This record gives sequence, C-alpha cells and structure tokens, in this order.
Amino acid sequence: MDFAYIRPTIRICLEVDGYGPHLKNISRWQFSDNLERQNQLVIDGWTVVRFSYDQVKDKPRRCQQIVQQVIGQWLGDELDQTSLSIVEKEVLRLAIRKGEDLSPKEVEKYLKLSDKTVKKVLTQLVVKKMLIPTSGIKMIRSYRFGDHVKYPIK
Repeated sequence: MDFAYIRPTIRICLEVDGYGPHLKNISRWQFSDNLERQNQLVIDGWTVVRFSYDQVKDKPRRCQQIVQQVIGQWLGDELDQTSLSIVEKEVLRLAIRKGEDLSPKEVEKYLKLSDKTVKKVLTQLVVKKMLIPTSGIKMIRSYRFGDHVKYPIK
C-alpha cells in the first residue's frame, strides 16, 4: 500500500504502480501475488484506488479529482439513501470526521443549534439505531456509531 486514508468508517488504499516494476518486469507469481494482495485489502474493507506512475506524473489534477470523488462518496451525498434529515446526515458526517465518540455540545457548536434541537436529533438517530449512547443514562454525554450504520454509509 503506497498511501492510506483512514477514518473510523473509511479505509481507502491508494496504489501508484510504475509500468516496469509492476507489470513489464514481473513474473507470473508476482502478478498473481499483486492480485491476491488487492483482493485481501478489499475483503478487509478497504476501497482500493490504483494509479499508474505516468498518471500521477502527467495528470496529477485528474488523480486528485478521483481521490476527491472516492472520499466524497463516503462523506458526501451517500447518506441520502437512508431517509435521514439533513441535520441527521450532518451529525453522522461530523462523527465520521471526528473519528471518536461525539458529544451533544460538539454537535451544538458545529451545527450552531440549540441544545433542545440537538437532543431531539440525537434521540432520533438512536431510535434509528444509527447512534448508540456511550456515557450517561439519563443525561447522555456521548454517542458512537450504531449497528445500522453501513460501512460505507449508504
């Protein structure tokens, strides 16, 4: 793996392969090994994005766009399929970017919402099993992803 982009629900592997060492000058065994390695990454939940060395050298902006598109699938409009409100989607996106338990105060500050509105949204996400309370019983102080959050979120 040449580069990795890792967040709690996101694992993107970026590979840059030169023509000579990765294709022209390899044996059948090395070719099979490369395919097996990529398959194992996919099985382990990685999204694998491959570029040739020539693409990176000659068309770097195009490579950037592809990486942005891949990351955008995880943090962008993919949440639209889950029938969540816009605010609920933004709370989940915040949780993805943060990468750890999320507090109501953080949501209030980030989305500039009242504590009452945030409590309502977080409760709705708990009911939908998208979030699970992680501290507190009556007064919940933090949340984590629930079992109904798909990896990637779709």
